[in-house]
Amino acid sequence: MLRLRQICLVAEGLTPAVDDLTDVLGLATCFHDPAVGAYGLENALLPVGSNFLEVVAPIQENTAGGRYLDRRGGDGGYMVILQCDNVEARRTRMGALEVRIANPLNYNDFTGLQLHPRDTGGCMLETDEMDGDQSADGPWHPAGNAWKDAVRTERTTAMVGAELQSPDPAALAARWAHILDKQVSTGENGNPEVILDNASLRFVEVTDGRGEGLGGVDLKVADRAAILAAATARGMPVDGNTVTVCGTRFRLGD
Repeated sequence: MLRLRQICLVAEGLTPAVDDLTDVLGLATCFHDPAVGAYGLENALLPVGSNFLEVVAPIQENTAGGRYLDRRGGDGGYMVILQCDNVEARRTRMGALEVRIANPLNYNDFTGLQLHPRDTGGCMLETDEMDGDQSADGPWHPAGNAWKDAVRTERTTAMVGAELQSPDPAALAARWAHILDKQVSTGENGNPEVILDNASLRFVEVTDGRGEGLGGVDLKVADRAAILAAATARGMPVDGNTVTVCGTRFRLGD
């Protein structure tokens, strides 16, 4: 099992970014994780169906998140976080592939591997395992114990993809596929993709001048018109069925 469970965005300020996401996408905050304070950050988790958008923002100088904001020129995508059922096997695989584990995570019922972005390319990639219930809508440690109370599906119902941009998308797709023990397939417009249980990771050319990174998220929506209207009202970029919020392109699908 390997599914997309969480996307992390990084922002200069937490409250403005969360306000934009909630107002445009119709989401609600379920949890603020105090553990991220150890990294000089604050955060918010917003459920998207049974998956999650996280926003982190620096609260002190010289944090990894702050340096990433500087490097990519502002708010944007930061991490792709996957749920697996074999984290120890993946730990062994990372050793064999000489992919460094930047941050091993262990919180009782939750074990994870944050991989070093210089070894993965693209963005931070994390694979995590929950003990016990591993169903698609099961518990998720980073989101707290009451996340289902904050699920709002009137506008946005699911997160079904992530878009990684690179000067060499084919090479990046091959690297991620090798790390994740998956195959590369050809998707929309001939772009290389890595298919997960519930989502796709799409690899595209850089066109926005921001360099390699997590550029977009694909959503399944129930009320596209309301999302587009809210984005327009807040003065956010709208391009067809894509809105840009927190420096991230959200593509609105059925």
